[in-house]
Amino acid sequence: MKQAPYLKEGDKIGLVSPAGRIEAKQVRAAVRVLQRWGLKPVFGRHIFSKDFQFAGSDKVRASDIQEFLDDKSIKAILATRGGYGSARIINQLDFSELLMHPKWFIGYSDVTVFHNHLHTHFSLESLHATMPKNFPEDATENSSVESLRKALFGELTAYSFSSCKVWRAGEAEGSIVGGNLSILNSLAGTSSDIDTQGKILFIEDIQEYLYHTDRMMQNLKLSGKLNNLKGLIVGGMTDMQDNDDPFGKTAEEIIWDAVKEYEYPVVMNFPAGHQEPNLALYLGRNTHLFADSEHIVLKFL
Repeated sequence: MKQAPYLKEGDKIGLVSPAGRIEAKQVRAAVRVLQRWGLKPVFGRHIFSKDFQFAGSDKVRASDIQEFLDDKSIKAILATRGGYGSARIINQLDFSELLMHPKWFIGYSDVTVFHNHLHTHFSLESLHATMPKNFPEDATENSSVESLRKALFGELTAYSFSSCKVWRAGEAEGSIVGGNLSILNSLAGTSSDIDTQGKILFIEDIQEYLYHTDRMMQNLKLSGKLNNLKGLIVGGMTDMQDNDDPFGKTAEEIIWDAVKEYEYPVVMNFPAGHQEPNLALYLGRNTHLFADSEHIVLKFL
């Protein structure tokens, strides 16, 4: 996988809104934090545009991203928020300049579209991490924000936790791929679909019905995306929903049911996703996972 250069003081970071609309007040804290890190935030021309639930039309959202992809002085592109809309513009973008001058693409949730597209087509690492909409309003740096800083500046080397739930212990090495489970399923069969073979798969989601979670896991299983993994890391399955007629299993039990026949390590409750903390992950980075009954260690190689 190709890796963009880590950031340094004085670098420009482009802020774009590829999906849901956002208000200026929702990014002020992030701007203060980025400036405190010595970075120079640059706003996309249409970052605060509105088109119903979108941050402007498909055309203007794509144009902001394209401008930053082509601008060699922009060293990273940070999505302001998720929502919905990235899939509508991904095929409008020309990534040829990005290939010659790699830069970090940062975000989570709907930004999973970009993560998968960059990995599938260009073998380029990206950063699954918190976004300006989620920065604390007082511009303090919580663990999510601090992990983003470390990742951008090349200081993130490993995580070690005793709080994760290890459903199957083991040791694995492979590049991490994935992101939001719903988005992964929506990309199935498209040109941005992800190859999971020999990889460590990371998934997370929010406010999905449990039966739909089972449907999505079965989709991954039936399409062969679960049988040759090196490992599975499950982040936050946040505010999951059930019907009046209960499904009968938790989200974690549903996921385990889909992978229990395999042999690779399975870790749940990893602190990433639609939650706090939402710790940064280098997607596409070769990674070593160790998990036993007491703790896990995730080391970026």
